[in-house]
Order: sequence, then C-alpha cells, then structure tokens
Amino acid sequence: MDKILKGNTWRYGDDVDTDAIIPARYLNTSDPGELALHCMEDADPDFPNKVAPGDIIVGGKNFGCGSSREHAPIAIKAAGVSCVIAGSFARIFYRNAFNMGLPIFESAEAAKGVRTGDKVEVDPATGIIKNLSTKKQYNAEPFPPFMMDLIKAGGLIPFLLKEQSHG
Repeated sequence: MDKILKGNTWRYGDDVDTDAIIPARYLNTSDPGELALHCMEDADPDFPNKVAPGDIIVGGKNFGCGSSREHAPIAIKAAGVSCVIAGSFARIFYRNAFNMGLPIFESAEAAKGVRTGDKVEVDPATGIIKNLSTKKQYNAEPFPPFMMDLIKAGGLIPFLLKEQSHG
C-alpha cells in the first residue's frame, strides 16, 4: 500500500467491542458482503447505509476489545472503510486487522482531535495523519516493513499465497 488513504470520518468512543463492530448474531457467515451489511450496526444502526468507500473509523482507547473474531476487521474492510485510527487497540483486534489486510493506526491525539464528518488523510508509509477539515496534523507509528507487506498483499493468506508462488 503506497497510496495515501483519504476519507470522511466516523468517530466512536472508548472500548468499542467486537460485538458492536459485528454483532454475534451475524457470525454464522464469513461472507464479507454479508458482514458489511451489519458493520457497526449495534454502535450506529445507520452506519452500513451511510458509510462511503474510503471512509475512516476513529475510535478512542481499546478499540476492538471483547471476543476475538476475525469477522470484525473483515466487516470493516468489506464496508469500504480504508483504515481505522484509534487511541489504542485491543491486542487481538490489532493482530486480526493486519491478518485481514485492514490498515490501523494508533494515535491518541488523532483519536481525540478528529470528529465525525472531518476529512482525514493518512500516509501509511510515514504514519502522518492530517485532518484536512481542521488543518491539524497527528503522528502514528508507521507500519514495520513486514506489516506493510501484509497490508499490501491484502492480509496474511494472500501474503502467504504470494510468497508460496515465488517458490
């Protein structure tokens, strides 16, 4: 992923758990399209109808806490969200996001300074987050090279398949 991510933001608070991201009643499928229809439904019932391709979710601290399920980053990615910015992530969500090819950025300052509807630009290579609405800039740790390769490939499985095809 070499491109700048840019989109309108949807801000949520602290401790957004995986049940809010994708309610357990929809875990009888792994179909990304079906999961996208219910993404964030318990936190914001209108989110699936309002989100646009490239939009960015902003959470407070401990985003993705609760049950470990890869369905959460799959639902977010399939809904068209380009990345998630949060003050912090639950560790299992953090790992699942990279495995599913969903870019995520930790920045407590951005999580506090960005509001719903702001237009934000994120450079994955540098970790620089620009709020184009307020003209403020924040920093997140850029991805280590291996994690960048996972994101570029679209997640762990596509990464491993690509590596395997190269012998």
